[in-house]
Amino acid sequence: MATIGFIGLGTMGRLMAARLLKAGHIVRAHDIVSASVDALVAQGAVKAGSIAGAAEGADVVVLMLPDTPDVEAVVHGQDGLLAHPPPGRLIIDMSTIAAGAARSLASAFAEKGVAWLDAPVSGGPQGAETGALSIMVGGAADAFATAEPILAAMGTTIRHVGEAGAGQTVKACNQLICAMNLQAICEALALGRANGVDLALLREVLMGGAAGSWMLQNLAPKMIAGDASAGFRIDLKLKDLRLAGEMAFAAGLPLPGLALATSLYLEARAHCEGNNGNQGLFRTYDRMTNQEGRR
Repeated sequence: MATIGFIGLGTMGRLMAARLLKAGHIVRAHDIVSASVDALVAQGAVKAGSIAGAAEGADVVVLMLPDTPDVEAVVHGQDGLLAHPPPGRLIIDMSTIAAGAARSLASAFAEKGVAWLDAPVSGGPQGAETGALSIMVGGAADAFATAEPILAAMGTTIRHVGEAGAGQTVKACNQLICAMNLQAICEALALGRANGVDLALLREVLMGGAAGSWMLQNLAPKMIAGDASAGFRIDLKLKDLRLAGEMAFAAGLPLPGLALATSLYLEARAHCEGNNGNQGLFRTYDRMTNQEGRR
């Protein structure tokens, strides 16, 4: 079993770190929120009081942070990983960040003889809790081979998709499909509701045909129920859509569906849905169709 420094214990990170503990790994946990660390320590983790402390004695350091600046701060800060890399010479960044930043970080660590893998995930808190995440990995093939047994504690679909930055590119494609699928589900539910169809029955029938999807299975019931609970937050989805949009702009690639989905998510955030789960997008349609006060 490996000694793993784990930095970033948000909604996803704490569940992923718990899976590593269940697999028998030693986890040295660090987060800016001390209560998050203490909760994982109660499950058997070792508390690390700093970034360097998390890396100390570690075979690998895993990062699960909100955005590119957060990862760069953990790397380049005075107590950061670039100055204090793990003795195992491997870092796995499971955050979703800009592909260009992933390539730059991989290059910076390569100069120090440390391998950097970008390994963002899909599957949400449910997949993190059950160890059923999809993990898309960019970086050197030999580093991936070393990391794969560790990743296996957190995911079931684990693929090496190319060189540094490729994992982040695949994740951007994933989030584009997810956002447009959610938009389509919202519109289908709005259309069914406007024509008097029972929405639970509508979802059941759609799940049995070609329209069936993970989003329809897991998030449509919450949309129908008006459930505002946070899972994967709208603010985080907007960050991912921004990254996909920046990538498309740099490539001169028109993606009108991405632009429309981003606009709808921005509207949801403008109406204070940012900290709610992605199912909150349906309330944008509530407002557009004068249904908001009828739930």
